[in-house]
Amino acid sequence: MEQAQAVVEIKNVTKRFGDFVAVKQASLSLNKGQFLTIVGPSGCGKTTLLRMVAGFIDPSEGAIAIKGQPVADVPPAKRNIGMVFQRLALFPHLTAAQNIAYPLRMRRFDRAEIADRVAAYLRLVKLDDLGDRRPNELSGGQQQRVAIARALVFEPDLLLVDEPCSALDKKLREEMQLEFRRIQQELGVTTINVTHDQREALVMSDQIVVMNGGEIQQTDTPEDMYHVPANGFVARFIGMTSVLRGTAGPATASAREVCVGDATLLARGGQPLEIGQAVECAIRAEQIRILDDASDDFENRFEGVVAQRIFEGDRIVYSIRVPLLGDAELYVFDHDPLHNRRHAERAAITIGWHAADLFPFPTPET
Repeated sequence: MEQAQAVVEIKNVTKRFGDFVAVKQASLSLNKGQFLTIVGPSGCGKTTLLRMVAGFIDPSEGAIAIKGQPVADVPPAKRNIGMVFQRLALFPHLTAAQNIAYPLRMRRFDRAEIADRVAAYLRLVKLDDLGDRRPNELSGGQQQRVAIARALVFEPDLLLVDEPCSALDKKLREEMQLEFRRIQQELGVTTINVTHDQREALVMSDQIVVMNGGEIQQTDTPEDMYHVPANGFVARFIGMTSVLRGTAGPATASAREVCVGDATLLARGGQPLEIGQAVECAIRAEQIRILDDASDDFENRFEGVVAQRIFEGDRIVYSIRVPLLGDAELYVFDHDPLHNRRHAERAAITIGWHAADLFPFPTPET
């Protein structure tokens, strides 16, 4: 079986700015045609890592290779990388077609080939009839498409993307995320995307890297990242998650007891925890059920009070206060608000969830 070709390899990369460590011992590998998203809160090191791949800043330690070749001594212009950043930097005096043609002209492509490529990429980004317009005559989404076409028209080995959709309104941003993914898959271009938007990471990516405090917390597929988080930070960052703090109890092969408030819960087993160890237990909002039937088969079942009710159109989000769990508040989704019974604030309610959906992690040291 032929081994997949790694387009980007990052090995034990650290970046220091004085005494501040922006990226610490980061390692990852990206195969040809994959879309990888680096996600995390502001200041986690994701943009610094991207800029090191681009060649704008040098690592303090470690190595970066593109297509098997170390790039420590290769300037950014020689790395054959396309870039789409938050500031699109379109030339205001040039038309859309001229902006797309610019990197071809700089690389001294034949004039006829430039015309053919520009026409092809205008079609690719669905701007066939708008090539003669200048950026100020285009909408925000159309400007994004021009920037994408310009970054791809010279067929780079790698595309780097840094939050290009963050300035767009929510609806247009979500449309552009899907459009960007379509274009990337159609061309098969290897891509690294940086964002703080967890939805964007889940929707667009083959692989996700979660960073915090300069360190990679987990690298995984979107589904595995969501359903099997590596630690409490990842569980909290991806999805709407509630956290219960308590202490670990005895465990079997499939479940572990956890003491929270005045109750003993059953959580997923498998974590190497000691009895009495401080833990934080994460559970997704969609895994908790509002129970009307006493026969519902859930290992964890509690009485609570509706603290807050938020209508979002396609769902209602409830915040449920549970006295037995030390007055912890848990988020719960109701995905069928038109047919299910609605619960007003301060209403008594019963909720339940399965042991396999409650993830216990060691409480991080502060």
